[in-house]
Amino acid sequence: MARYIFITGGVVSSLGKGLMAASLAALLQARGYKVRIRKFDPYLNVDPGTMSPYQHGEVYVTDDGAETDLDLGHYERFTGVSAHQGDNITSGRIYQDIIAKERRGDYLGATVQVVPHVTDEIKAFALAGQDDHDFILCEIGGTVGDIEGLPFMEAIRQLRNELEPWQTLSVHVTLVPYIAAAGELKTKPTQHSVRELASLGIKPDVLLCRAEHPIPDTERRKIAQFCNVRQEAVIPALDASSIYSVPLQYHGEGLDAEVLRAFGITDAPEPDLSRWYDVVDRHSNPEGEVTIGVVGKYVGLQDAYKSLNEALVHGGMAHRVKVNIKWIDAEVFEGDDADIAAKLEPMHAILVPGGFGERGSEGKIAAVRFARERKVPFLGICLGMQMACIEAARSAGHSKASSTEFGETDEPVVGIITEWMTEEGLQTREAGGDLGGTMRLGAYDAKLAANSHVSSIYGGTTKISERHRHRYEVNSAYIDPLEKQGLIFSGMSPDGLLPEIVERPDHPWFVGVQFHPELKSKPFDPHPLFAGFVGAALEQARLV
Repeated sequence: MARYIFITGGVVSSLGKGLMAASLAALLQARGYKVRIRKFDPYLNVDPGTMSPYQHGEVYVTDDGAETDLDLGHYERFTGVSAHQGDNITSGRIYQDIIAKERRGDYLGATVQVVPHVTDEIKAFALAGQDDHDFILCEIGGTVGDIEGLPFMEAIRQLRNELEPWQTLSVHVTLVPYIAAAGELKTKPTQHSVRELASLGIKPDVLLCRAEHPIPDTERRKIAQFCNVRQEAVIPALDASSIYSVPLQYHGEGLDAEVLRAFGITDAPEPDLSRWYDVVDRHSNPEGEVTIGVVGKYVGLQDAYKSLNEALVHGGMAHRVKVNIKWIDAEVFEGDDADIAAKLEPMHAILVPGGFGERGSEGKIAAVRFARERKVPFLGICLGMQMACIEAARSAGHSKASSTEFGETDEPVVGIITEWMTEEGLQTREAGGDLGGTMRLGAYDAKLAANSHVSSIYGGTTKISERHRHRYEVNSAYIDPLEKQGLIFSGMSPDGLLPEIVERPDHPWFVGVQFHPELKSKPFDPHPLFAGFVGAALEQARLV
């Protein structure tokens, strides 16, 4: 039976629980253990699919079509283990399931309550799908003391009582702030946080203490004494030079060793961290640099493009170069051509990412036009590919070319997908339907044209599988007129109905994809599209 590690956070949010969970999982994995990570989100949304990127950051999509928290991206990038629907649960989904059961009469007239009905659902979620995993890490979103998080804390408390003593562990991530005026670190916030956790019936076994300054042994001893843990279980977590050095840093502080000790495991093999040393070396010691302009609409919050940012870094690692990302707001980018040129000329490559709505679309189209005319390497993702098709149509004389997403148009180059085929059968949608969970979501196959540029990027294959998240699609009626203008549809869905990839053979590197390749990129396995894109940017840098 799997061992469970429950991860909570205290004092303040944004301490890096997700990164800590991913790093610990990677360390256990490096010792030969099979791991899985899950995220419990206390908010009442069923999933983050309809939440603003400014509120929640990006929506991460799994192979099986779940819209999930961005922390699952960390989990996949650090472990290489594909997440699925059962790895992210929200209060909203739990309550939705409970109400559906109550309406069916499944509870046989019982009064439905937080305890036991809500907590039982949380426990069932935690215990499901153990398979042959050695460790399952469960991260609880939010901060200890939050009202909405109380049912999850109660479920953890119950699980720790119900499972074997050797089977569960509590790791609490906390903050040890530095007060500059006093010139010292303060342990009191950590003490209060642990006391709050203890009041809920949960005793932490390991404390991960985030700090900006080294924590002296005297302070570690003090934390251990007042928080009722071993001094060795007080793990300092200082700011790291990059997220990819965090696993090595935590290993150096003894996090994985202390976790194994708490489980009574003394004969664990030493970790093989060679791939992490290689990743850190590639990231820390670049042999060149490129500048890539990302023309998006959510550039005010980098978490909105978290996977994209990391995928570009991975592409840089593939060539041992540093990628300087310049975030350009597509909305303020809709000026005259001279202004556009001034902003984009310093870039070695241009990327137009996904998004929703009309805001900033003309700026994205202008960026595509600049990349096409100036022969600058270009990558369009999801909406970015659609903008490339609209730009191509306009340059071919269809001046009113647009997307039905932006309103009525006489030239609907992009329109809503009304139907598509899945393993479950034909999926149908209409414009006025629900927004949540109704897009074309998850992994779908695509056929690549033999001898195409994109096929060579993928190593010569003619079949790929990539993750999607979109409601609108390029209108196949425009394929022939666009191909006559030099935009080749080199990737299609297996049934030949949905365009997946476009490219320009007359351009050094011009690719648009309907899917989201950034979701499958790993630091130790960069996605071929991003490796190719950064390689093209490097070639461009040598030319200028």
